Amino acid sequence: MERTSNCLQKLERINLTINHKEADRVPISDFFWTSFVTRWQQELGLPSDASPYTYYDLDWVCTVPNMDPHIKPFEEIKKTDTDTILKSGFEAVIRRREGIQMPYFESFDTDTIEKALAFEFEDPFDDRRYFSGGDNQLAGIGDVIVRNTPPWIDSVKDLYPNFPVYGSVCEVMEEGWRIIGSENMLLWLAMYPDEIRQFLDKVGDFVVGLTEAQIQAAGGMLDGMVVWGDVAYVNGMLFSPAMWREYFKPHLVRILEVCHRHNLPVIYHGCGNATAIFPDLIDIGLDCYNPLEAKSGLNVVDLKKQYGKKLAYCGNINAQIWGTGTDAQLHDEVMWKLNAAKNGGFIVQSDHSVPSNVSAERYEMVYNLVKKHGRYPLDLGAYDIPDMP
Repeated sequence: MERTSNCLQKLERINLTINHKEADRVPISDFFWTSFVTRWQQELGLPSDASPYTYYDLDWVCTVPNMDPHIKPFEEIKKTDTDTILKSGFEAVIRRREGIQMPYFESFDTDTIEKALAFEFEDPFDDRRYFSGGDNQLAGIGDVIVRNTPPWIDSVKDLYPNFPVYGSVCEVMEEGWRIIGSENMLLWLAMYPDEIRQFLDKVGDFVVGLTEAQIQAAGGMLDGMVVWGDVAYVNGMLFSPAMWREYFKPHLVRILEVCHRHNLPVIYHGCGNATAIFPDLIDIGLDCYNPLEAKSGLNVVDLKKQYGKKLAYCGNINAQIWGTGTDAQLHDEVMWKLNAAKNGGFIVQSDHSVPSNVSAERYEMVYNLVKKHGRYPLDLGAYDIPDMP
């Protein structure tokens, strides 16, 4: 399948940036809440199938195959005017409430350590994950519910000519808590260390298999991989760095090894403040970290000063300022943080996803600032920070 010259230029831009080299300009893309996209379409008078990626010709896009342990349609338990309650292939009962951005996990069938040890995963290489349509939790239950998503490979083929395309996979914390619940995950790490290790080893085998199978299914059409892995919250790690190193790090290493063997860079998406393990992430060869939540105290300029060219970054534009700050505050936010793009190493995105309180006009304000001031060599005027690594 042929790629456009514009796509190849975007791919070069992303790869140079991740490898700490200056391209023609600073890359920009994002993850978008569906509610933002709907508002954006309405405000610009665009059709319901309009996409910010295409409209703004953004620099990369992420795709999500079926990572459910059990491949099956959602079971609808209850539906009202405000609530939809479903059970997914993770064997989790999830409530989606109108007007609430995130779904709520009500219960998990796997609610004892004995059930966790007995839990069986279906084959990560099952073709249905990549070549068939259907329901899957990560792509289908968010701020809206989407049933019967198209085959993953169709999305990849549709995007491939025009965008650098990344696949995605969960690491073991992200996959595991969706099976047993985050409370049980944290409790059982303390109460049943040997047993939870056995469970996490099974999860690890599954997600490493998903990584390999996804790359194989794409047939050369992936340009990188996103690893979803929330192991922190606003004030720091969900567990000690030592516990992360013992139970979770080895499986992340395995995922990275698969991706790098196929020459695919890896962007790790971790919410909260996980800076306690940044040295570990650097040591194991992670290419880029996302989303660098500003509300967790993260600042990409400070991180660039601390770690130099050891790690690239993607995100950190404060979504709270984007949505409710003044134009002057948003202008300052973008201009100061463009300093992190000196010598490459920074992709501009929100510090999680673009939410529905961001207007089309305000989204375009950031986009236009990056397009105007993000061309190399950077000229940031009064915002310039000298001697950036």
